Amino acid sequence: MPMELFLLFAFTALINCAYFIFFSKFAFYHPSEKDRSSFPVSLIVCAKNEAKNLENHIPLWITQNHPEFEIILINDGSMDDSLEIMERFSVMDSRIKVVNVVNNETFWGNKKYALTLGIKRARYEHMIFTDADCRPSSNSWLSLMTSEFSNKKQLVLGYGAYEKTKGFLNKIIRFETLMTAVQYFSYAKAGIPYMGVGRNLGYTASLYYNNRGFINHIKIASGDDDLFVNETATAKNTAICINPDAFTYSIPKKSFKEWIKQKRRHFTTSKYYKSKHKLLLGFYSFSTLLYWVLLPFVFIYGNPMYAICVVCLRFLIQYIIIGKIAKKLQETSLIPLIPLWEMFLIFIQIGIFISKRNQNTLAWK
Repeated sequence: MPMELFLLFAFTALINCAYFIFFSKFAFYHPSEKDRSSFPVSLIVCAKNEAKNLENHIPLWITQNHPEFEIILINDGSMDDSLEIMERFSVMDSRIKVVNVVNNETFWGNKKYALTLGIKRARYEHMIFTDADCRPSSNSWLSLMTSEFSNKKQLVLGYGAYEKTKGFLNKIIRFETLMTAVQYFSYAKAGIPYMGVGRNLGYTASLYYNNRGFINHIKIASGDDDLFVNETATAKNTAICINPDAFTYSIPKKSFKEWIKQKRRHFTTSKYYKSKHKLLLGFYSFSTLLYWVLLPFVFIYGNPMYAICVVCLRFLIQYIIIGKIAKKLQETSLIPLIPLWEMFLIFIQIGIFISKRNQNTLAWK
């Protein structure tokens, strides 16, 4: 029995290592320098009760150094001063267009409905999306994201990071965001794009209208970003943008309760992914969970020296690959304790997955 247990443990570690090696396609990717694109672009921001963030971030958006752009600000039935702030800035800058969405019974609190109205207002073929609580890392953000578009590349995946603050929760949130990016960037580089994040995402109007917008999942609360990408992204039409000047940064949740509620909403979309994506992602999560479950048992009931060899090999490969990606994505402070963050995260995710099975979240906010 101890030998069978060890072999199972070694097999799960081997699977993990195979995934890490797969992620190396992104870890060792070096993007070539590109000329800043001159494509005119529509920056689209959907906001619901985001008065403070709009006050802080609209000045950062209007000072982007892209040669030609407009900003579509969508007020999604806000109860605060969001609309007033949008209108005030639109008077000051003619590039700002305001779309005021009034809730109705059919699409109550549905972000996709609000985005649909905003996209219809956009003048330009190329569109960049972010959220009201996201600040661009530089005034080159819009230009760098747009530079990844081409005649073939109709969809651009960017990185939406979270601000660094003190505390365990902040590190878990940032590590979860890092590992999500590890996967969607790696799969995109391997020609299997499956998701993106609405905090930093771009696609063309042609791609949107040819897909009939969000019609296939319009009544699902989440998924304006990942489900749209899952439906439309291909190896040929998808690009990634990982220049640190093109990141966006958001303030993370300040309590576990708020964060878990957010993750429950996000998890509701994964069951709608294509089968091959669910299989690949699920197998990685399951093998990681099994590795951590088996780890104490192989030390207690097996040969500790064998177990140490397997653990060291896995950690070495993990540190090299995930550590290199963490540096790319400006998350170097997470590197020393990568195995610890992984252990905590996998068990938290399992708990969220189990607890959300009977949840039915209808609104995005």
